Amino acid sequence: MELAHSLLLNEEAYNQLGEFQKAEFIFAWLQFLEKLLPADIRENQKKLVEQLTSLLNNSPGPPTRRLLAKNLAVLYSTGDTFSVYQTIDKCNELIRSKDDSPSYLPTKLAAVVCLGYLYKRLGRILGNSFTDTVGNVLKAMKNAESQGRYEIMLSLQNILNGLGAAAIPCHRDIYKAARSCLTDRSMAVRCAAAKCLLELQNEAVFMWSTDLDSVVTLCFKSFEGSNYDVRLAVSKLLGTILARALTSKQTTGKHNFRRISLEDVMELLGTGFLRGSCGFLRASGDMLKGTSSVSRDVRVGVTQAYVVFVSTLGAQWLERNFSAFLSHILDLVSQSHPKAIQSPTDAIGCRRCVSFILRATVGGLLEEKAQIAAAKEICQAIWKLKKVVDAAMSDGNLETKINTTDVTVSQHVLVCALQELGSLIHGLGTTAAPLLQDSSAGVLEAVISVILHPSISVRLTAAWCLRCIAVALPSYVSLLLDRCIERLSALKSCPEAVTGYSFAVAALLGAVKHCPLGIPHGKGKVIMTVAEDLLCCASQNSRISLQRMQAGWLLIAALMTLGPAVVQHHLPRMLLLWKCIFPSSPKDLETEKTRGDSFTWQVTLEGRAGALSAIKSFVSHCAGLLTDEVVQRLLPPLPSAVDLLTQLSSIYKSYGNSLKTPSTVYRHKLYELLAVLPPKAYEGNFSAVLKELVTDLTVPDSQIDASTFLLPPLCHENDRLLLGPLLQETDHRFIEEQLLLGNSIAGGSLEYDPYSIYEKFVKGDSLPKPLPPALSVISAATRLFGVMFSHITESHRLQVLEQLLNSIKQTKGSRQQIVQLHVVSAFSTSLKHLANCKGSLGSEEVRRSALMLVMGALESSNPLLRCAAAECLARLAQVVSDSAFTAGLAQLSFDKLKSARDVVSRTGHSLALGCLYRYLGGIGSTQHLNACVGILYTLSQDSTSPDVQAWALHSLSLIVDLAGPLYHVHVEPTLSLVLMLLLSVPPAYAEVHQSLGRCLNTLITTLGPELQGSSTIVSALRTSCLLGCAVMQDNPDCLVQAQAISCLQQLHMFAPRHVNLSNLVTCLCMNLCSSYLLLRRAVVACLRQLVQREAAEVSEYAVALVKESKEDFTPVLSSQTLFLADVNIREIGLEGALLGLLDKELDPRLCQDIKETLTHMLTSMAVEKLSFWLKLCKDVLAASADTTQEEETAKVDDISVLTSDNDDRFHPFRNPRWSTRVFAAECVCKIISQCENAGSAHFDITLAQERKQRDSRDDFLVLHLADLVRMAFIAATDHSDQLRLSGLQTLQTVVRKFAAVPEPEFPGHVILEQYQANVGAALRPAFAPETPPDVTAKACQVCSAWIASGVVSDLNDLRRVHQLLVSSLLKVQAGKEAQNHQYNESTSTMEVLAVLKAWAEVYIVAVEKQKNQSDTHKQCLKLENSSEESYRDITFSASGLLDLVQADLGTLSKLWLAALQDFALLTLPPEYASQLPAEGGTFYTAETIENARPHYYNSWALILYATALWLTSTGFIVVDPDEGVTNLSRPVTPTTMCQDSSTRPLVKSPEDVNTDRFHLILGISVEFLCSPRSDAAMENIIACLHALQALFDVPWPRSKIGGDQLGVELLNVLHRLILTRESPDIQLAALEVVRLILFAAQEHVKEKRRSAEEKETLPEFGEGKDTGGLVPGKSLVFATLELCVCILVRQLPQLNPKLTCSPAVQPGKHLLLSEDGSRLVAAALVILSDIPAVCSPEGSVSVLPTILYLIIGVLKQTAVKLQDGRLRLTVAASLQALKGLLSSPMARAEKSQNAWTDLLRSALVTVLDYGLLQEFDEVSLLTAITVFVMSTSPEVTTVECLQKRCIEKFKITLDSKDPLVSTVLYTLLST
Repeated sequence: MELAHSLLLNEEAYNQLGEFQKAEFIFAWLQFLEKLLPADIRENQKKLVEQLTSLLNNSPGPPTRRLLAKNLAVLYSTGDTFSVYQTIDKCNELIRSKDDSPSYLPTKLAAVVCLGYLYKRLGRILGNSFTDTVGNVLKAMKNAESQGRYEIMLSLQNILNGLGAAAIPCHRDIYKAARSCLTDRSMAVRCAAAKCLLELQNEAVFMWSTDLDSVVTLCFKSFEGSNYDVRLAVSKLLGTILARALTSKQTTGKHNFRRISLEDVMELLGTGFLRGSCGFLRASGDMLKGTSSVSRDVRVGVTQAYVVFVSTLGAQWLERNFSAFLSHILDLVSQSHPKAIQSPTDAIGCRRCVSFILRATVGGLLEEKAQIAAAKEICQAIWKLKKVVDAAMSDGNLETKINTTDVTVSQHVLVCALQELGSLIHGLGTTAAPLLQDSSAGVLEAVISVILHPSISVRLTAAWCLRCIAVALPSYVSLLLDRCIERLSALKSCPEAVTGYSFAVAALLGAVKHCPLGIPHGKGKVIMTVAEDLLCCASQNSRISLQRMQAGWLLIAALMTLGPAVVQHHLPRMLLLWKCIFPSSPKDLETEKTRGDSFTWQVTLEGRAGALSAIKSFVSHCAGLLTDEVVQRLLPPLPSAVDLLTQLSSIYKSYGNSLKTPSTVYRHKLYELLAVLPPKAYEGNFSAVLKELVTDLTVPDSQIDASTFLLPPLCHENDRLLLGPLLQETDHRFIEEQLLLGNSIAGGSLEYDPYSIYEKFVKGDSLPKPLPPALSVISAATRLFGVMFSHITESHRLQVLEQLLNSIKQTKGSRQQIVQLHVVSAFSTSLKHLANCKGSLGSEEVRRSALMLVMGALESSNPLLRCAAAECLARLAQVVSDSAFTAGLAQLSFDKLKSARDVVSRTGHSLALGCLYRYLGGIGSTQHLNACVGILYTLSQDSTSPDVQAWALHSLSLIVDLAGPLYHVHVEPTLSLVLMLLLSVPPAYAEVHQSLGRCLNTLITTLGPELQGSSTIVSALRTSCLLGCAVMQDNPDCLVQAQAISCLQQLHMFAPRHVNLSNLVTCLCMNLCSSYLLLRRAVVACLRQLVQREAAEVSEYAVALVKESKEDFTPVLSSQTLFLADVNIREIGLEGALLGLLDKELDPRLCQDIKETLTHMLTSMAVEKLSFWLKLCKDVLAASADTTQEEETAKVDDISVLTSDNDDRFHPFRNPRWSTRVFAAECVCKIISQCENAGSAHFDITLAQERKQRDSRDDFLVLHLADLVRMAFIAATDHSDQLRLSGLQTLQTVVRKFAAVPEPEFPGHVILEQYQANVGAALRPAFAPETPPDVTAKACQVCSAWIASGVVSDLNDLRRVHQLLVSSLLKVQAGKEAQNHQYNESTSTMEVLAVLKAWAEVYIVAVEKQKNQSDTHKQCLKLENSSEESYRDITFSASGLLDLVQADLGTLSKLWLAALQDFALLTLPPEYASQLPAEGGTFYTAETIENARPHYYNSWALILYATALWLTSTGFIVVDPDEGVTNLSRPVTPTTMCQDSSTRPLVKSPEDVNTDRFHLILGISVEFLCSPRSDAAMENIIACLHALQALFDVPWPRSKIGGDQLGVELLNVLHRLILTRESPDIQLAALEVVRLILFAAQEHVKEKRRSAEEKETLPEFGEGKDTGGLVPGKSLVFATLELCVCILVRQLPQLNPKLTCSPAVQPGKHLLLSEDGSRLVAAALVILSDIPAVCSPEGSVSVLPTILYLIIGVLKQTAVKLQDGRLRLTVAASLQALKGLLSSPMARAEKSQNAWTDLLRSALVTVLDYGLLQEFDEVSLLTAITVFVMSTSPEVTTVECLQKRCIEKFKITLDSKDPLVSTVLYTLLST
């Protein structure tokens, strides 16, 4: 292949190759040439032209001919053009040739393609030669086959493109030819013709003037029998032409053609939508007979054309003309066109199309402001229709009013309007608040008014619309619920009201789980009561008993979605209702059957189906409550329910047709319930149920082909790709779905099953779409069969399978296929269950029957069924899991493939071979693999049937993927095969190319990292892969391009150096806005991977690409809702383009990928391109800023909003959606954290300015502070609650990070101070009464962060923000009565705790500041010359802050204690649940206990610390004098909690109150520190330790712990904490607590000794008593020593005697401790020196050696010379500890004096010995000796030998030359 890389074709090398290699070689050469060509090649031009034209005769394949033509055109456009006419003549000659043989075809096609590219590139340079050429090409088309027609159309498109207006003489001829091709048999030709006509309409005025009608009719014809690609292409043509006709200026010339108006255009499109493509004469005949129905593909095509039409005209046009557009679109489903909606299925299809048009235009094009105006227009439409209905209803008497046609007239229009209104508001989220508050629009009134509409579908859609409003605006849920419940109770006797309002309540209950703030707990009780009431009085009035029955059960079923916390309170009542609705014995059922008529049975069946739904809802949503006891209570009615099921057919026979639907619904609901219950529960009814299931599956009442519902979930998702684009995800999936189905159904709709209204829907705002009952029964039956089949006995299984096989044999034709389909779905589901529960299928006979069943389906004519059967076969092999059986299955397929010639069996069996590999982890035999590969190779080259090729290649791709390393031997031949087919299969066979793409992809994965290798074999493989990708990138089919991109993505992962990133990025940018969803997904997925490694390069290539392209680069525009004409990569880079795409894109998965891509880019580039990123975020956020701060005074008229022409086109983002703005705000926070990791200059303005002056390209975050504050402010004051939360979060981050940055120009001030007005203004709206609690809670955090940050020192300035916290505190004090009743009670818990936590943080900071100042003050007093002024300032601010809090401390302290009391109760283990107070705690209610927990966990730690500080500040002395009569409206103090007034002692003594509080704080701390969860926040642990420090800072709590076992327990807890947490902050805080505990013990011992001396009794006090023994676990001293040793050995491992001997530790090596390490060691030494004071004399002797060893060990390990002669922290600490130890009174106590003296002498000797070591620091040594001499009693050091050594040491040092050492020495001597 390397030889192909030359300017001229290397003919020598070329001639030596085989046939196939030649094609590959030529493609490689042409590719290389394409890269070279823009260069100057005049001297070689002649030779090149010869070589290229001679290739035309070599029958080049499709990709080769395109590349050849491109190269020729470029060659002439850059070189001389003199020989171009010869080339054109040569091509024309080839086309004229009479040779019709297939082998000559490629040459003809190549000539056609060359002409197209030559004219496209050279255009008018070629003069008038084009008339002959076009004539020649058109002549050739008359007898060309489909490939020829396809290429000719594309060539003509290119010719027109190149010639522009010059081609006018040929326009009519081309138009005629393209017209015939637009309705061609071949779909590819239709697409090509549409592209050709699209090009033609640029210049051919007649197409959108005089001939407009015929063009439109032609497009309608073209839609008939079309596929997805044709519909896309033709709808683009139709939409564009109509838009052109509408906007063109008056056409001049001989035609005096009238201007076409919007009405005319709409009329034309409407005709297609309503009448299809038939002419008027034929239509009228059919219409008289009433038979014609518009073909669905025409309707779907026209729907897409509407969208293209509006998208082409753009958002502003739509805003101006929305009202006319809306009325036309809604008119499509109105009664003025009864034909379109004559049957329910037609009506559903039309409604879907109308909804799609509105969603794609209003939802996809308009910005939020315009959407609000559009929503008002839709409301007006609803009001108008409402008036029509009211008029019709009020006329005439009761009897006639229901039957009037006028009422049903409006139903479909209303359904579409309500659906769009719901979707609009759902998308707007909380930004829709102004719309609902605007009383003139009356949105809620409009929706609620149509709840009483006579049509059930309108009532349901209105309910669904309310649900959307509730999800978007959670503050409305409670209001709407109250309103609907109130109306439901008031209008109990109106049937419409009962069903309408019960639908509404059910829908709203379904919305609650999407609203994190929930609804008040009491609502559940109200709804349960209403439901019971409806069920009880159902029988009173026969006119509405049916409706009441349905409504009651619907409410109960919906109530279950609120989850166990609510449902458990209503469970007994519900179970009672469930028990009562079924007869209690079979006898009762018999008597029931004899009584009653069809109406009572209808009511009964409806009621029982409702009950089954309610129980199913209970089982699905409240699994937590399904205890054995509850299951036992659920079971009794089940046998009776199954009995009724078996009797249904006889009841149905007795009472006629009216029971058909109710009995089907009953079946469906029972099957659904049984499928979710544990099968053990209804074992006794297995055979009865199975019998019914088999009947349902095999006796289809309906002739409906349900394959498209049942089978796709059973086919593997990869295999679904075989079945064409209909099953793939596209932007038009919503309307394309109806084309999948047989003509009798159009898809699901809400009225088929009202119970689906409360279910969670799959996608955010799309309506639930339950299927018609007849179909849902089948799908429920297949699911239940799957569950039950795996639980029945083997003999029973055999019987069932034989029964199923017989029923398939007994039916014929289409019915047989339907039965087969049901049976295969059911059996496949059961195999899935068996595989999941690792069950076995059974004996040989069972296997045989199963195999017959599957094999029959494998040869079905329905491709979906074949696909499902292949998957089923693989599952069968998986369940049997016997290699012989699997081999047998494969052999069956081998034999079949060898003999069969029909497409059906070849496709089915070839797929089966691939599927067998899927669940067996690869079949281990190479023979088997070779056989499979051999057969599939042969099949994939069968050019007579593209289907067989596609299926065989797909199967091959499965085997490549699943066979693993066994496949390596086949990689090369497979790759050659794939390449050969890619180069030769015609482009019209897109499905073959897609399968080839999958093969290539799996081959690349199989090769994996080997692709990096440099051997010749590997590089040849790699070149082939790249060549394959290049061929696929040029393929016209978008899905093949998507495959190419994912192949390149794989290659880039395994061999990044070999993928040309620049070309790849170009390709990605071009397809960023493709109209194919799957291609966009592939592009973004690839980008996401690329930017993880090389974000900067990708970004640069994208911008470079734009600069290179001559025209302003905008990504390829397309016919769909996605319009990116305003995305200009040049200005806003790839990042901006992606943000723009994120704003327009509606597919959730794609949005997620875009976000991840942007996050990766941000992480790797934000710091380098700081200004760029901040500007992007600012543009997105600021784009909405002007719209949010609304002028309340001048209310703008809606019409003006829709028509105002905003003149901000230069703005890169025009009013982005709120979700995009939220993402931008999150990005700002990420940028800050990236900068934090990048260096301190980002947060230091002086440094940043200096470095910026040195290099102007440097950029630092601190220089953009104004922008950061502005962005946070914009976001925090928006209408959207999500955005407000993100804005407050950003503000908090900014405050925390920049609080300490000083302002260089004003010393003593910080840089944030100038923004205090902005901060205040951003926070104020969050405390308004109507603000949701989560926003207020977040704002409290920001307030406390701001006050605590110390940015503002002036109290008057602080008061603004402080005032907000005070107002919240008043709200908290008002108690439960004043709570907001819109949301769940737990939200007020959240708010209260947020307020208390915020105050706690402020109080903690105030106290700490004051403490620090008193320390500074002490130091200031030491320094005489301190300026009094500055000191006064500091004190003022600290004590001022404390004064601010002081005013409310009385209240706060009570609330804090109450919150801690709650927290303590909530942390009790579950077994104490019965002891919790029944009415809940102070701030939580008993019912919402679970929801309240997380809020307590979030805030308890700071509250605990603040409470401890408050208690210690009062020294535990103050007890509230009016403790008994608190003036708060709730029992606050912990003492009064949990006791009613009768048992409460009148007054507790202060001692008791204090003890309670002390134990509360200590208990919470110990409980938490004992086992902090692994995810417990650092702040919580530290706050908890600080609280303990504060607690033990005052005498009273120390007296409680000093002599108690508590101290030892606490030390053990701290020891464990130190072992598990590495953080130095935690360890230091823990050591401080240890020191205080030891201090408490010392005080206790002193106190004991003093009282003993007074009494003159002298027992020993202190640990170790008379014996000196310490008991581990009981001894405080032992625990303290353990802890200190743990700290010391962790920092200085050499101290551990066990380690010192091991080779791991080299003796004599000094460790350099980190600063944190030194501080820890120092703290531990202080504690060690205090230990003897707690011991008795004997005890002190037993611990002294350990303490001395540790202190002197630290001295030895860390005493190293420092340059400046100072002592290191650890040395100073060890000397200090030594001094403390030596001067201990125990050294002189009579009982221990001798022992101490001995030990201290030994210690001195050790120190002197260390002094002999080389590196031991002299200064430290001398200081240590001095400490010994000065601090011990004389007898220690006066021993002669010791004295001598000490004096010796001093003498030696006197001679030291080091001045520092001498200075220290003289200082020591002078002491």
